[in-house]
Amino acid sequence: MSDTIFALASAPGPAGVAVVRIAGAQAHEFARSLAGDLPKPRVAARRILRDPASCEPIDDALLLVFNAPASFTGDDVVELHTHGGRAVHSAVARALLALGARPAEPGEFSKRAFLAGKLTLDQTEAIADLVAAETEAQRRQALRQLGGALAARAEGWRAALVEAMAAAEAAIDFPDEDLPAGLEQRARTAIASLRDELGDALAEGRRGEALRDGFEIAVLGPPNAGKSSLINYLAGRDAAIVSPIAGTTRDAIEVRLDLGGWPVTLVDTAGLRESDDEIEQEGVRRARARAEQADLAVWLTEATEAGLPSPVEGAICVATKTDLALAPAGWLGISTITGIGLGALLATLETAVAERLATSGVAIPTRERHLAAIADARTALDRALQAEMPELVAEDLRLAARALGRIAGRVDVEDVLDRLFASFCIGK
Repeated sequence: MSDTIFALASAPGPAGVAVVRIAGAQAHEFARSLAGDLPKPRVAARRILRDPASCEPIDDALLLVFNAPASFTGDDVVELHTHGGRAVHSAVARALLALGARPAEPGEFSKRAFLAGKLTLDQTEAIADLVAAETEAQRRQALRQLGGALAARAEGWRAALVEAMAAAEAAIDFPDEDLPAGLEQRARTAIASLRDELGDALAEGRRGEALRDGFEIAVLGPPNAGKSSLINYLAGRDAAIVSPIAGTTRDAIEVRLDLGGWPVTLVDTAGLRESDDEIEQEGVRRARARAEQADLAVWLTEATEAGLPSPVEGAICVATKTDLALAPAGWLGISTITGIGLGALLATLETAVAERLATSGVAIPTRERHLAAIADARTALDRALQAEMPELVAEDLRLAARALGRIAGRVDVEDVLDRLFASFCIGK
């Protein structure tokens, strides 16, 4: 990690300002070659950037200097705030390459920050999630994780494990000592409580994944029920082809949108009906498969059909084309022609999504890696509760703590010894 790296830290393409970040042992040296004298750390200053070889001006820019270790990566860092033209960035990049810097690999700045102890592993993931956030709910969740809320929660679980591990280690290493009465039973109670809490976290994690990746709503119904018209209305654009010809939609069409601050992916599917057309049959098969995988299904039929029963349990039933007939009792009635009922449908969808994704402000697991670590820890705790020998209990507790340490990228077993001696005063 001794190389000096650089990259465009802002979005590519023409813009008012572009930020080029340089990090590494020679970052300050290379910046001096471009700008002459450098400003004081953390004080923005205006400089003319020049090509070191020809002394030709490149741009009139602002510089920010950060000294190691007080920087994002822990290295010496310089940020060049240039004009956002492609030619300016290309000229700066050529000059830095000639000086000996190399282009940063994807995520390399965050990787350096993690290796320098500036960020935990889950915080580096949160940076990527925050950059990709499309809705308020995604932004809030990523910001909580970036602030260390998930790492702190995992550390709380590990702290409870360390307490139980200390008791198990004491029973193994000091069997003849006068240990507190009921110590083993209290440890087992704590292990059982933590196992249940990890089970709750696994359930939360499914919501976390949906929050990060998008809540999927499959729109189903027979041909010409108005599925594509509804998709286009919700998306605010012509995302799906609307045609009176039955079977127009053959494959699933995905549309991402912000539904009341929640990330949602709408899936327009093929009309469900019997058909001799092999391609349409495949479309119907895929439609049913997507409905089974989706987080929520919306079943549409024409009001004139008196509400055909939904083939999907728990689907929101909607009668369309209510400008031509009344909706059946218990069904939401809508018309994309007159706008009747569309507001009520939106409110119903928002409520359904909010109920399933709401997190009460707590940081929850958002990636498969987090869930795998929690599941491994919970499995180890199950074994610990079933084990009869203290040596096996202690080993399973160590494995559980190691699994939880993977969430933040920290696996430290030395603190068990500290807790052991501090709690039981052994050896006095």
